[in-house]
Amino acid sequence: MIDPPALDIADLGKRYPTGVEALRGVSLQIAAGEFCGLLGPNGAGKSTLIHCSTGLAQPTTGSIRIFGHDAVEHYGEARQAVGLAPQDLNLDWFLSVEETLDFHGGYFGMARRDRRERTAELLEIFSLTEKRDERTRTLSGGMKRRLILARALMHRPRLLILDEPTAGVDIELRLELWHYVRQINQEGTTILLTTHYLEEAEQLCDKIAFINDGRIVAQGSSEDLARRYGVANLEDAYLELVGRKELSRSHLTDLAPT
Repeated sequence: MIDPPALDIADLGKRYPTGVEALRGVSLQIAAGEFCGLLGPNGAGKSTLIHCSTGLAQPTTGSIRIFGHDAVEHYGEARQAVGLAPQDLNLDWFLSVEETLDFHGGYFGMARRDRRERTAELLEIFSLTEKRDERTRTLSGGMKRRLILARALMHRPRLLILDEPTAGVDIELRLELWHYVRQINQEGTTILLTTHYLEEAEQLCDKIAFINDGRIVAQGSSEDLARRYGVANLEDAYLELVGRKELSRSHLTDLAPT
């Protein structure tokens, strides 16, 4: 028997009550164990796709299945398989670091002993052990970002969704997070990454999907997309997609004074 895809989105549409059509027939399939990057300009539909996949928004048309579970009809089973690290630092400022992880594990039905062991493990992995008793509001931006990712991993999800996970962090933390998410992907966790750092997608992702104006307009490996657009790299392919090829670094080099 063939395992179902980690994420199977078919003809997904989302129209908000204001009339804004954020998604227009999106279809995207991510195989179990794959590392997929979702790239596109602001307002392209990335966040709406994530919100529909995690129950934060209801799709208007189409379907979403997570490891074979319908994300709407069987929300509980689907959501159990997903860990979400959102772009916004949506922490409860009145909880300690340790409580943040423990409560999250409780939401997902983890037993107390398992929560305690998993919390200790993640605090160590993300260098948060010395901060375990501090309120989340006192943490630095980088520490908050570490905690967001640790929280997403608390219940050992099979699919991890990372929405701009390294936005606003320093280069050292960015590389640390790259190392860790690559490691857990190699251990079998499926990952969907949205990012504006194209080198991040090139370094980490097996497959890239370009979304623009609510539609998936191209997908493939970085090399596939560069060939399709007749350019040298993923950055130039992206600039072709959004109609800003004049910003290409190679073009700027040509314009530089000699």
